[in-house]
Amino acid sequence: MNCKLRAKNCGGCPLLETEYPEQLKQKEAAVRKLLSKYGPVHPIRGMAEPFHYRNKVISTFAPGYGGKLTSGIYAARTHKVLPVEHCLLQDEVLDTVMDAVRCAANACHYQPFHEDKGTGLLRHCLLRRGVATGQVMVVLVTAQPVLPGAKNFVRGLLTEAEKRSVPITTVVQNYNPRKTSVVLGEEEKVLYGKGFILDTLCGKTYALSPRSFYQVNPIQTAVLYGLAVDAAKLTGKETVLDAYCGIGTIGLTAADKARQVVGVELNRDAVHDAIGNARHNGAKNARFYAADATAWIRDAAAAGQKADVIFMDPPREGSTPEFIESVVRMAPKRVVYVSCNPETMARDLALLTKLGYRAEGFTPVDMFPHTDHCEVVGSLTRK
Repeated sequence: MNCKLRAKNCGGCPLLETEYPEQLKQKEAAVRKLLSKYGPVHPIRGMAEPFHYRNKVISTFAPGYGGKLTSGIYAARTHKVLPVEHCLLQDEVLDTVMDAVRCAANACHYQPFHEDKGTGLLRHCLLRRGVATGQVMVVLVTAQPVLPGAKNFVRGLLTEAEKRSVPITTVVQNYNPRKTSVVLGEEEKVLYGKGFILDTLCGKTYALSPRSFYQVNPIQTAVLYGLAVDAAKLTGKETVLDAYCGIGTIGLTAADKARQVVGVELNRDAVHDAIGNARHNGAKNARFYAADATAWIRDAAAAGQKADVIFMDPPREGSTPEFIESVVRMAPKRVVYVSCNPETMARDLALLTKLGYRAEGFTPVDMFPHTDHCEVVGSLTRK
């Protein structure tokens, strides 16, 4: 598959020119090399149609031809913006919505933010789509606290979207004045709609706000979470800990098969969403806490609390020795490790297996076709 952006140094799809079956073969081999010494590695779970899977798009604004602004992604290892109209990884509806955003912004004569000079208004645009619901969120990230002519912009955006036959459910302004590569700032203002969208995953409905962590590939996320819940072997009698829980997706997927679910997450916005999601889905047996996962589980273990099953889905840097030692003190019968970085997973497995757990097996899941990344679900039982 060819893409004209690759010739311009786009680094978004490093494996695009490799046939998809070969990509899967390489990823499975890499996981096998890292994890097979702990337990069997099962065949990788790939996609039938490995394109246009991303339900979230972040586009950066830049000066375009004729004084108009354009938007796209940074070229590899630079801060030069490559204009993007269509992307082989992005949801095609969101490509069209982004075109509508550019047209409405140009009609309002908005200027792109200039990083070096600190001038201009528009920094980024974040788009989310609920693939199951069709709902679309537009988040305009600005360098200034006020969006001039905000009502005119929204009116123009909805008109442009209607011309293109794409939906827009809500529009949010996010204010980010910091000198940072982090896209979103702390302040938000809802310009249209409710400020969130809904999506359905594994039979549960989730409210997604601008800063919600939500997997970007809904088809493979259903595979990933299905494997994780199956690996837990729940009977309805278990107390389940969902560590690094985000907006509660894994815990709520498991809630129907468990006696009690406790979720822990550092991001307060995510915990707020998780509590709302539990209420919306009628999961009365699920509770969520805003805390550092390591600190929370350390205190829980010291207080003698127990869990029958622990889900752990840490960030790319993996978990911490203190967290893993506390897991062992809580003595769950089963640990289900969902990893977005098999290298740090291998490091954590070395400690888990040393402290008394045995790996039953691992299943790689190709969440990000045409990239180097691969997720893994691993199941461990107490010896």
